[in-house]
Amino acid sequence: MKVVVIGSGYAGTLAANRVARKTIDAEITVINPRPDFVERVRLHQQIAGTYSATTPLAEVLREDIALRVGTVEKIGNGTVALADGERIDFDYAFLAVGSTVTPMPGTIPVGTWEGAQQARAVLTALPAGSQITVIGGGPTGIETASEIAEARPDVRVRLVGSSVGGGLSEGAFRRVRAGLERLTVEIVDDEVVEVGSGAGQLEGVVRLRSGWDLASDLTLWAIVSDVPDLAARSGLEVDARGRAVVDEFLRSVSDERIFVVGDCAAVPGARFACYTALPQAIHAADNFARLLKGRKPKPHSFPYWNRGISLGRADAVTQFTRADDSVRRTYLAGRGAVVLKEMGAHSAFSTARAGVSSF
Repeated sequence: MKVVVIGSGYAGTLAANRVARKTIDAEITVINPRPDFVERVRLHQQIAGTYSATTPLAEVLREDIALRVGTVEKIGNGTVALADGERIDFDYAFLAVGSTVTPMPGTIPVGTWEGAQQARAVLTALPAGSQITVIGGGPTGIETASEIAEARPDVRVRLVGSSVGGGLSEGAFRRVRAGLERLTVEIVDDEVVEVGSGAGQLEGVVRLRSGWDLASDLTLWAIVSDVPDLAARSGLEVDARGRAVVDEFLRSVSDERIFVVGDCAAVPGARFACYTALPQAIHAADNFARLLKGRKPKPHSFPYWNRGISLGRADAVTQFTRADDSVRRTYLAGRGAVVLKEMGAHSAFSTARAGVSSF
């Protein structure tokens, strides 16, 4: 039984390790564009220099799993085609390529490893008094701006978004903004329409919908909203966002041999998050094991209960939610939220590596 896992983020790594734990004769190959596992939920720390967000996949994947570093061009008809011309056949596959970023020209994306590395290098070289602009008022932008402001108090940090902290309950919204202000992050509720080049390669002007122009020495794009086009390019049915459409068992509706998990899966009601991806990977791997035993797969369901946002290393906000991810009035802030956020990040990594649920 040949199993191919495409992508080795949280969902792909967990799926591969769990399949290996639950099957005896499966020949598992993981295909990933780099030899490292990236803790994507910690990329803001990578940028600020407060954490190293990579671990060699050789230390994360089980010994009986083969790793192929490469780029997949197409998947279908029981075969994975790589960019270098190699073809790998499979009986079952797990598509777990996650989400990606399409940054505005003139900005550096913070939601990818390559972007985080570039941002880290530029930030390290910036002198005191430099102006950093983070675009994106959601959790990624808030965490990036907070982490940089705390790690580099000698620079000025600005966070721009149409509604910074929007989508939270009223109390959590106020608390997040108070945390940003405590870190002296300038909050600008506006929409960016253009980032122009200045005298230096990464110097420029951030132009707002309101007509204001803001000078910026380093402009970071902190909006994660896209998925790789591999599923669409391979002819699998996708939704309007390019995510592979799946059935209730997390199998592609175009090919039942392909399980799709994580951000690239069009699961109704799911949001981009490792908090979403890990339970999907567990369920898909378990359904694969059920099929091998001649049993029926089980429908996937997963209730949400919170959203965590860090505000540097010493502060955070946990927004409690209903099962459908709609927000409750209740939230937790301060040290307790920091502990919950750190436990979640640590649990995500340990669960992916062990292939055993820690939820």
